[in-house]
Amino acid sequence: MADYLDRIGAGKILVDRSPLSYDWTPSTLVGRDDSLSELASIFSQIENPDTSCKAVITGPVGSGKTVLTQVFANDLRRHLEGRRKIVHVHVNCRNHPSGPQVLQQIAISLDERHPERGFSAGEMIQSIKRYLRTHGAHMLLVLDEVDVMIRRDSTDLIYRLLRIDEGQNERGTMSIILVSQDSSLLRLFEPAIISRLGASSRVNLHPYNKTDLLQIARQRAEASCIKGSIGEDVLGKIARYAAESGDARLAIELLEAAIIRAEKEGKGEVGIEDIHPSKIRSASVEPNQVDDLTEHKKLILLAICRRLKKEDMVSSGDALKLYHVVCEEFGFEPRGYTTFWKHVKSLEQSGMIESQTASATKGRGRTQHITMSNMSPGVLETRLSSVLSPN
Repeated sequence: MADYLDRIGAGKILVDRSPLSYDWTPSTLVGRDDSLSELASIFSQIENPDTSCKAVITGPVGSGKTVLTQVFANDLRRHLEGRRKIVHVHVNCRNHPSGPQVLQQIAISLDERHPERGFSAGEMIQSIKRYLRTHGAHMLLVLDEVDVMIRRDSTDLIYRLLRIDEGQNERGTMSIILVSQDSSLLRLFEPAIISRLGASSRVNLHPYNKTDLLQIARQRAEASCIKGSIGEDVLGKIARYAAESGDARLAIELLEAAIIRAEKEGKGEVGIEDIHPSKIRSASVEPNQVDDLTEHKKLILLAICRRLKKEDMVSSGDALKLYHVVCEEFGFEPRGYTTFWKHVKSLEQSGMIESQTASATKGRGRTQHITMSNMSPGVLETRLSSVLSPN
C-alpha cells in the first residue's frame, strides 16, 4: 500500500542535504584566504586578556560574509584554546532589528535560561558582563546585517557595546565584528563610533570569480553527493552562470535544483540538461527576508514553494488552491481572491517570485504562471515551515 515511500532514503545522488544549505560551514573557505589574513591582522593582539578588537566586513549578497565570520571564529577558538576562552555569538539583525532584541539574543546565546523580559538595556549589558566574568570568557560578537538595525533603531547599541568597559576596572570584555551588504556602512555612524572602530578595521569582500565558484560548487557537491554523480562539466556550467553575478548563493541554488531534478527522474548522476538557470534572475533573495512578511504572505509563499519544488511553474489558480490547503494545515482562515492576488503581486515586487501571462490550458482566456528564480523553493519551504510552526 505504501510502496511510494520506498523512495525515501533511496536517492541515487544525494547523501546529505545539509552542505547545500547556506548555514553550512565548510572546514576550509574557498577564495577568502586574503580576507582571513586581514581579520587575523586586525585580531593580532586578541591573545592578550585585556584586549578587545573591532572589525567591519562588507560585501554584496553571496560573497561569503557570514561564513567568513563563522570559519574565523571556529579557527580563533581552536588557536587560543588553553590561553583565552572565546565565546562566539552571532546575531542576525534582520531577524532582530532593535537594540533590545539584539541584547536579548546575546543573553540567550550565553545562557538559554535567561529571562526574556523585564530588563532594561543597561541591566542586560551588566548581565552579559557578569556572565562573561563568571565564566572567564571573552565574547566575539558578530552583528550580521547590522545596517538593518541601525536604520530601524539607531546606533546607540553599537556605541554602548563599544564602550562596555569604559569607567570600569575591567578590560577586554568583548570583540565585535559588524557585517553588512552596504559598502557605505560607516556613513551611518557618528564620528565617535567611527573613531572607536578604527580606520584599519574594515574588510571588503568582492564577488567571487568563476574559479572560486567552481571550487565552491565542487566542495558542496563532494560533501553532499555520491562520488562521481556530478561531473566537472556540470560544475563548470554552474560556475559560468553564477560568475555573472559572483554570487555563491546562486551556484548553490543551481546545484541543489539540478540534483533534485535528476533524482526526481530516477537518474544516478546529474547531467547538463538538469541545470535550468533563469535568464531573468537578478540578485539572490536572502532566506531570512521571509521572516518580515505578514502571515498570509508567508502562507502563500509556502504554498507556491511546495509546488515549485516539483515543477518549474504553478498557475495562479493552483496556487490559490494550495494556499487554502496550507491555511487549513496551520489553522488560518484564508483570505479572498482579491487579497490573495494582491499579496502575490507584492511578493513579485519584492523579487521573491515572478509571474507571466500564458494561454490557459483549459477553457478560454489567459492565466498567470508563477515561477521562482531568485531562490531555491526547498530552502524557502524549510524556513517558512519553521517560522509558521507554533513550536
